[in-house]
Amino acid sequence: MLIVGLGNPGKEFELTRHNLGFKTVDFLNKEFKSFFELDKKAGAEVSEVKIEGQKVLLAKPQVFVNNSGQAVKKLMARSKLRIADLIVIHDDLDIPFAKVKLSFARGSAGHKGVESIIRALKTDKFYRIRIGTFNRELLKIRKVKNPKKRLNEMNKFVVSPFKVSEKSKVRKAVKEAAQKAVSIISIRR
Repeated sequence: MLIVGLGNPGKEFELTRHNLGFKTVDFLNKEFKSFFELDKKAGAEVSEVKIEGQKVLLAKPQVFVNNSGQAVKKLMARSKLRIADLIVIHDDLDIPFAKVKLSFARGSAGHKGVESIIRALKTDKFYRIRIGTFNRELLKIRKVKNPKKRLNEMNKFVVSPFKVSEKSKVRKAVKEAAQKAVSIISIRR
């Protein structure tokens, strides 16, 4: 199995909304006592762990979220995995803040990183664990009439850091997302 967390590389993005996938994969890595190494050929930080007796590759593509597809494709090919062995964890603007949803074989719903993966793999037949980032601030942004300004504000929102008042909910959501990933692996044994 391969669990890919989506996020943007670099310290300046570490604590942002778009990096919830990275945070979840980091959580799993810590839980299963491993460490990441850079796989230059795949363009991702990778770690190998055992979950439910199975070898699982954890990965954080080291490209911006919107270009994740090629790194995921290389990881899948090098690991000789089937598409159904892929779990992608990412933020989702359409889900209420800190809620976690599991889906399989669904379109990208506008998430550019997921679109990139679907394009690269030529299928959407993989698991996704989506962590909600929708809040009142986003509601205001969606009401902006000018499309260019609205897109600019959306882009700022996804790379904005969490507020102090949100951090405990984020930790719980990351833990829940990690548990969902482990449950998928358990079911597929």
